[in-house]
Amino acid sequence: MNLDNPTKQISLNLVAICIFGMTISSLVTPLLHISSTVPILIIFAIVVGTTIDNFFLKSIGATLFLDALAGTKSAYRQRIINHEAGHFLVAYLLDIPVTGYTLSAWESVKAGQSAQGGVMFAAPPVDISSQLLQSYCTVWMAGITAEKLVYDRSEGGSEDRQKLRGVLFLAGKQQQEIVQQENLAALKAKTLIQANWAAYQALVVSMGERASVSDCCQTIAALTIS
Repeated sequence: MNLDNPTKQISLNLVAICIFGMTISSLVTPLLHISSTVPILIIFAIVVGTTIDNFFLKSIGATLFLDALAGTKSAYRQRIINHEAGHFLVAYLLDIPVTGYTLSAWESVKAGQSAQGGVMFAAPPVDISSQLLQSYCTVWMAGITAEKLVYDRSEGGSEDRQKLRGVLFLAGKQQQEIVQQENLAALKAKTLIQANWAAYQALVVSMGERASVSDCCQTIAALTIS
């Protein structure tokens, strides 16, 4: 549930750039008195590594690199925290147990998750009720909603939307129903976050300090409107 990173497209662009670079190097290296083998080997290694990462590792390498690069910017890190705090708060309010959270691609990989980062909570049961399904949809939309409340727009959440739409599709929902349920979930998430704004802001601080899930829950409980 992290901010969106166009890693696959970037990986493909890198391959194209490397191929172009290979062509240029064959013309430039003789002028610099450098063996043409050196740049070719370097470019070949980059192409192979990028291809493996893109098609076999689900762009984990590119995601880690881009996340580390963007993570040096405090504004990017803060946006992630605000996004994930939305998921955490709404999951807590809807009685969906949060089992953990990560705020960077590297933290996520270490936790055995995909290199996206995010809040982890109990997976929905196979025989899920319509009411519980709506609760999960609300949690999935809460990150996008929190971002919009703080920044007026969302830069992340495509993975959340895909998960929501995929589950609703498997539940037999038609496209119109999926759109309606997604909008309803976003509205409910907005209402919950706004009604518990003090708890949300305190949670953002706690998550920024890497507080434990238990401590974050206590923070919410102390400021939640019953």
